[in-house]
Amino acid sequence: MGDPITECAGRLQQQEKDIQSLSAEIESLKNPQNLSASEHLDELRDKNARLKYRVNILKRSLQEERPTGCSTSMTNINQRLQEVFGEAIRASCPELDDPPLSVAPNQQAKFGDYQCNSAMAMAQMLKAKGVKVNPREIAEKIIQNLPDNELVEKTEIAGPGFINIHLKRPFVSKLLSKLLVNGVQPPPLDSRKRVVVDFSSPNIAKEMHVGHLRSTIIGESMCRLFEFLGYDVLRLNHVGDWGTQFGMLIAHLQDKFPDYLTSSPPIGDLQAFYKESKKRFDEEEDFKKRAYQCVVRLQSKEPSFLKAWNLICDVSRREFQKVYDCLDIQIVERGESYYQDMMTKVVKEFEERGMAELDEGRKVVFVPGQSIPLTIVKSDGGYTYDTSDLAALRQRLFDEKADILIYVTDSGQATHFQVVFAAAQMIGWYDPQVTRVEHAGFGVVLGEDNFEAVKEDWTEVREAEPLLFSFLRKLCRCPPPQVLTPEELTKAQRSVAFGCVKYADLSHNRVNDYVFSFDKMLDDRGNTAAYLLYAFTRIRSIARLANIDEATLRKAAETSEVLLDHEKEWKLGKCLLRFPEILQKILDDLLLHTLCDYLYELATTFTEFYDSCYCIEKDRKTGEVVKVNMWRMLLCEATAAIMAKCFDILGINPVGRM
Repeated sequence: MGDPITECAGRLQQQEKDIQSLSAEIESLKNPQNLSASEHLDELRDKNARLKYRVNILKRSLQEERPTGCSTSMTNINQRLQEVFGEAIRASCPELDDPPLSVAPNQQAKFGDYQCNSAMAMAQMLKAKGVKVNPREIAEKIIQNLPDNELVEKTEIAGPGFINIHLKRPFVSKLLSKLLVNGVQPPPLDSRKRVVVDFSSPNIAKEMHVGHLRSTIIGESMCRLFEFLGYDVLRLNHVGDWGTQFGMLIAHLQDKFPDYLTSSPPIGDLQAFYKESKKRFDEEEDFKKRAYQCVVRLQSKEPSFLKAWNLICDVSRREFQKVYDCLDIQIVERGESYYQDMMTKVVKEFEERGMAELDEGRKVVFVPGQSIPLTIVKSDGGYTYDTSDLAALRQRLFDEKADILIYVTDSGQATHFQVVFAAAQMIGWYDPQVTRVEHAGFGVVLGEDNFEAVKEDWTEVREAEPLLFSFLRKLCRCPPPQVLTPEELTKAQRSVAFGCVKYADLSHNRVNDYVFSFDKMLDDRGNTAAYLLYAFTRIRSIARLANIDEATLRKAAETSEVLLDHEKEWKLGKCLLRFPEILQKILDDLLLHTLCDYLYELATTFTEFYDSCYCIEKDRKTGEVVKVNMWRMLLCEATAAIMAKCFDILGINPVGRM
């Protein structure tokens, strides 16, 4: 016998060829010119119907034949509906090139589960071609051309041409069982792409301010999303570790700790050290001259100056690492110094291509369509941030072979990156149709007065300690009662604190400014981590209350049907299965607040379900559990599993064993 994978692949290829051939024949038969004088019109029409039937059979067979490696993946229902309605739309109006396809969840459940809104736009396109058609007629044709499928129970036309779609409950139930048996698995990935995310990027010898923290939180969550979806992710920290400021820092180090080469200098407060050196640089002319000389000698890579530079960088790294440890982040540092030797090659490449111009002693690059040029060499011969960012972009494209490259910085740098990306395209480093290079900008963090930016660093989280203890006590009331050890309480406190701060940031649209408030972060009502962690803990406690272990739940998932007869069961089931759609949307626009909104919707939908549908029935007198509705317990388990994955992508650790 041959290799079964090879045989399967061969059948797939043959069936795809058959489908293409039959589809072409069908389209040919639709052309009136091919039927002009035929005396066999009825026979041809009958053949056309048989061909359509065979195409649908082959498509179903093709779907069943697909390699089983993706069989555990979650199904994107919206995507499947788009495939089904896309086929129907093309069959309804073959005269339209690239007809619009719009399928979205229905905002009003009483009208259906999803809605196709393509008919109105198609009518406008036909009108532009001189064909006047009522959108409802187009909607009717779309419905008539729907291929056989496992999703759609029924369709209804509403208003000017909306198609309301009702899903088959057995189909949704089957997907929920698949989720419970296989766990929360990502949708299938066509190819494993290389993703490079540039985030955090603090400056050596300076404190990590709120902007860097916001970049760190957002960037890490993006990385977790890409990793869950199956991409190869590289986290890069483009720290500011080079430049004129290091001349003054080294000169000050030489004066304050003259034995730094043999004895590690006890620099406790690098920020104060930086301020001292800056004051001398501004006020002492001799010190300023010596600082410039130190820069030259550092750039010449003299060993003693490189050691001084490394000593200063190491002090900063240790401080940065404290923050990264709190946030549970591991990131590869590649500062500006990493790209120094590459900058000369970048400048030479622009010069050789005739794209660099002299402008008052500087070498600049003018990019068509951009309002400002890039300065790649200063008048004194030094390089700039423009040169450094071009070199970094080139290295990531050619050496790292990035398919997707994301820069997570504040929105104030949007114009800079727009010009850098345009220059890279102009010189031919990448094609935006093939490689995705994007600046994911974010707004500033405001104080509660809405004016002054928050200055505090993460140590200020301790101010919220009383609120944290109050919240943790609520968690501990979830049955069965638990007593935390001091070590567990400290761990839980830190987990909740940083989780709440992360969620407060990620739950806001990143392009907008947001107000930093501990009181709001720790409010256990509304769309906050405090509420969601509490809701998650309550859901997890239901199985414990019923004394059902994981093995029992797993066996039930494999053997029991998830019933969706009650309207709240149906609503929760559909909400759970929207998870892949949510991930796809975030993958497209990189707006993580969508995941937070979904998580909150899921928690509130579960509460509606739990309040209306008994999962556990107790004896009113004794309080003992007398009946367990297992299919509802499975819905609880599925909800907890999706919530846990959402928390993981957001970088939030649900409080240990609670």
